[in-house]
Amino acid sequence: MPSTARTFTLSDFDFVLPEALIAQHPASERSGSRLLDGRATDPVDRIFRELPHLLRAGDLLVFNDTKVLHARLFGEKPTGGKVELLIERVLGGNQVAAHMRVSKKPEVGTTLKLVCATGQEDGLCATLLGRWPDAQGQMFRFVLSNDVGDNPYTLMERHGHVPLPPYIQRPHGGDITDSAEDAQRYQTVFAKNPGAVAAPTAALHFDQALLEQFDAMGVQRAHVTLHVGAGTFQPVKTENLSEHQMHSEWYEVPASTQQAIADCKARGGRVVAVGTTTVRTLESWAQSGQSSGDTTIFITPGFAFAHVDLLLTNFHLPKSSLMMLVSAFAGYGHIMDLYRHAIANAYRFFSYGDAMLLEHRASS
Repeated sequence: MPSTARTFTLSDFDFVLPEALIAQHPASERSGSRLLDGRATDPVDRIFRELPHLLRAGDLLVFNDTKVLHARLFGEKPTGGKVELLIERVLGGNQVAAHMRVSKKPEVGTTLKLVCATGQEDGLCATLLGRWPDAQGQMFRFVLSNDVGDNPYTLMERHGHVPLPPYIQRPHGGDITDSAEDAQRYQTVFAKNPGAVAAPTAALHFDQALLEQFDAMGVQRAHVTLHVGAGTFQPVKTENLSEHQMHSEWYEVPASTQQAIADCKARGGRVVAVGTTTVRTLESWAQSGQSSGDTTIFITPGFAFAHVDLLLTNFHLPKSSLMMLVSAFAGYGHIMDLYRHAIANAYRFFSYGDAMLLEHRASS
């Protein structure tokens, strides 16, 4: 009798992770992190700088060139109550869409006085216009402004803070400052297009020397853009995966990258997606036929991949959509085996953690 495809539920993607394995700081060198080679049934423990030995001339590395905004701003309401904003999108006309953390939501029309990180007051403030109609209804629309009319990107660069993930803890005390380490390392070396509130973390392992090594050996490079949103850290909450509503993120696949992928396939090379955000971008393009736009793509086991042959990725949160994506790509059983191996061998998890290399398994 023909086999019946398994129906996965949220519980299938849960696992117990010792808190000590959640990386709080990056490796001392970008390419010095560990790399779990998970292409075969039996995993191999490596160092990330060994990656060139695992690729070959004619392969194509596709990176996400988004740039992380200094998107976290602090301030207070007119009543003195503290408020924190995480700006996820610049909407035009100095309007932004932001998550708001506050004890009691202010009324529409309220102007929040924001703290200037430079210590130089320039009238930085945010006026609440109402809710922004994002997929999950969790963001608000503000006008972000100062006395001299700077645009939101300039204001965030000058006054904002690195939007570290919620599982990375930093002791601020009474002073809200960014460490030099976070300012440098929570950004890829090739970041170009500002718009993300979370780094494409698999690409954090690449340094300039490693990129030059790939160039010298004939491994090609191309870029896409996906502005990673805060929703990437949210666990799926519905046991029935079909009921989950994905967050929306903006992406673009340039014509040059489309051509690079076609050329790679024609010469028999492999398309290597650096990070799940690159996978989501390429597969959104494949599904929609649109080279840019908003995507809410939700990749779960059974998904038919169109472009990607190999995937470089970090280790992801339990019950997250990214756990489902990598399981769809490399096979659920194989992924769970790799995670058990990683935990048993004290790999470092999440944004500042280690990486693994996966090969697409068509039967997954």
